[in-house]
Amino acid sequence: MTTPQLAKMIDHTLLRADATQSEMAKLTEEAKQYQFASVCVNPGWVAYAAEQLQGTGVDICTVIGFPLGASTSETKAFETKDAIAKGATEVDMVINISALKDGKDDYVEQDIRAVVEAAAGKALVKVIIETCLLTDDEKVRACQAAVRAGADFVKTSTGFSTGGATPEDIALMRRTVGPEVGVKASGGVRSLEDMQKMIEAGATRIGASSGVKIMQGGQSTSSY
Repeated sequence: MTTPQLAKMIDHTLLRADATQSEMAKLTEEAKQYQFASVCVNPGWVAYAAEQLQGTGVDICTVIGFPLGASTSETKAFETKDAIAKGATEVDMVINISALKDGKDDYVEQDIRAVVEAAAGKALVKVIIETCLLTDDEKVRACQAAVRAGADFVKTSTGFSTGGATPEDIALMRRTVGPEVGVKASGGVRSLEDMQKMIEAGATRIGASSGVKIMQGGQSTSSY
């Protein structure tokens, strides 16, 4: 795979609560330089990122119900519509993890569908299932709910819980969703070697704050 092809698989990510405008400016400049798939930022930075990246071919990704997934479906839907109005073209929403663990798969599906319908073809929807908190059976059920709800991707992690992506989880998610739905690995992908392992396991997108290091073939100490 060529370097430009690798870059187009990376969501260049900055989701820290204390991120400053100068750091956001650096993020968007790096995204332009390397032509990453997107920048992934908190909703409050969507309008800024969209302005900085207008006409560059870099998408604007944001997070919904982040990082706990415990907000209501109505809140997630509003957050989605608001983000799209401000320039988001991709949204990464967190499932209701408690509902999944309580066996309320219909609710989980409805919660995801609320975001899919709010996006209404205007933005890709990626569904964060937070694999580190789930059993393998729960991971499968979460992915199945995402597929039924019409999501475009399933995603491993927020990067803010107890663990990140593993090749084993990526392989399980890929087997569950089949070839048509995207699989995003996020959390702990710090090097080109890490990225290649995720791709080999079935990932089609990578979420990382260390995108530049990955492109340079180096290693980052970042946790996301």
